[in-house]
Amino acid sequence: MMVTSARNMPSCSFSTYPFINKIQKQIHPQSWGNRNPLLFQERPAKFSSCKVKNQLEMASSNVEERGKPETNEEKRRYNWVEIGPDIAEEQKQAITKLPFKMTKRCKALMKQIICFCPEKGSLADLLAAWVKIMKPRRADWLVVLKELKIMEHPLYFEVAELALLEESFEANIRDFTKIIHGYGKQKRLQEAGNILVAMKRRGFICDQVTLTTMVHMYSKAGNLKLAEETFEEIKLLGQQLDKRSYGSMIMAYIRAGMPEQGEVLLREMDSEEIYAGSEVYKALLRAYSMLGDANGAQRVFDAIQLAGISPDARLCGLLINAYQLAGQSDKAHIAFENMRRAGLEPSDKCVALVLAAYEKQNKLNKAWDFLMELERNGIVVGKEASGILAQWFKKLGVVEQVELVLREFAAEETDSKVPAS
Repeated sequence: MMVTSARNMPSCSFSTYPFINKIQKQIHPQSWGNRNPLLFQERPAKFSSCKVKNQLEMASSNVEERGKPETNEEKRRYNWVEIGPDIAEEQKQAITKLPFKMTKRCKALMKQIICFCPEKGSLADLLAAWVKIMKPRRADWLVVLKELKIMEHPLYFEVAELALLEESFEANIRDFTKIIHGYGKQKRLQEAGNILVAMKRRGFICDQVTLTTMVHMYSKAGNLKLAEETFEEIKLLGQQLDKRSYGSMIMAYIRAGMPEQGEVLLREMDSEEIYAGSEVYKALLRAYSMLGDANGAQRVFDAIQLAGISPDARLCGLLINAYQLAGQSDKAHIAFENMRRAGLEPSDKCVALVLAAYEKQNKLNKAWDFLMELERNGIVVGKEASGILAQWFKKLGVVEQVELVLREFAAEETDSKVPAS
């Protein structure tokens, strides 16, 4: 049964959040809600003259001081002072860009974060002061997180993690998943793993969505072993896998240079009447194409059509490339002709690939027949295809033909740029 509240759970004495460990004595887990924060790609940005390094040192100092008796003065670690005009120009600019319709409650916190400096106190104390003074609701937290995402503020993840501990945020499992996904996009596996462990300690059971996010993260990081282990964990949930779970694992095999294993999963999906997205088919076709595995490329190309996906010139080019690398020029030509019969306009890339296939097998006569065929059908040889011919003719020592090809190409380029009268 899905846990929707943390009120009846025993509190944890240790948190695995990177930032939360420093302030766990002040903030405790409370209740959980149903809505999600928005994540973004973390990038450095100059919002304050103080560096984040100083902030971490300050937080570490606060942890050491917690063992000492606190006076009333020390308990109020962050002195909430309204932001005045005496701030850096870049901070003023950031504040002016805040949405006009943003509530005063949210705008007050945004100003404090924009002008935040560790010497004034920790970020955890700042958020605690905001909660005490402004009494925010979950909607307010989400507005702040969304704006931090838009601004690409470097403190976003720290704010998002600290928000998980606030009762007013009403955190749920999707909030954890979103943070894991955000860390995964940046290949910050350690931080993502910490959030996953913390989520489990807080009583949340990993579901298919969260585990699929982990598979996707391990896949992008090139860690096939962890991706496979997590995929097996999804199967142990006893639920039917969805196309996202399958797709993430197929992509992991593709990135690991194992398209055959990905194709096995694709057939497993077909047997269960689960249909992969077009991006999975295209990635699998591209993998076989780059390896020069013509049989694999043809199988996936056929599967693409059976899945109701109409191939375009780019997909046809991947199939032709597979035959070219495999040294099967005749089949490369057949694939080219099939593309034309299907009503697709062949790109110069496709023409170049067929010529490259003939060059690889030194079939000059067939290449010549192919060029004559193109001319009869009104297909102009472009820059890339002309370059293939030029290199080939140079190898054969036929200099005059090279000059003729280049001259004709230059003339066609000039004519195409002259506007019709």
